[in-house]
Amino acid sequence: MKKISISIPSIKENIQIVESFIDNTKEKYALTDDVYGNIMIAVVESVNNAILHGNQEDKDKEVDLSAELLENQISFLIRDRGQGFDYNNLPDPTAPENLEKIGGRGVFLMKHLADEVQFQEDGRTVKLTFYLD
Repeated sequence: MKKISISIPSIKENIQIVESFIDNTKEKYALTDDVYGNIMIAVVESVNNAILHGNQEDKDKEVDLSAELLENQISFLIRDRGQGFDYNNLPDPTAPENLEKIGGRGVFLMKHLADEVQFQEDGRTVKLTFYLD
């Protein structure tokens, strides 16, 4: 089991650090382009949610990001310092009344791009797992 991790202040510009972290993960674990694309979108979306919704863009609150490689899968853990949220009752972004809304697609995207999505600690932690064939 190999694990790498970082913590970043909750500033939107730090998404660049997250993208570099994912690039490093791709190189370190020799990920395919297909899984890399899904990881990039899902993890960036999750960290964005942690910064905006979880930590309310409070730069004194950090977002923790770790990647862990197991035999045939890689998991990313994203943790914020917020209040958590009710992940069981999110509005459906594909419902007609929600199609025009700007937000609300993050968790939907994560669930479609990752092979497994688990919410922990009342939604303060998200675990995204991707199978590596």
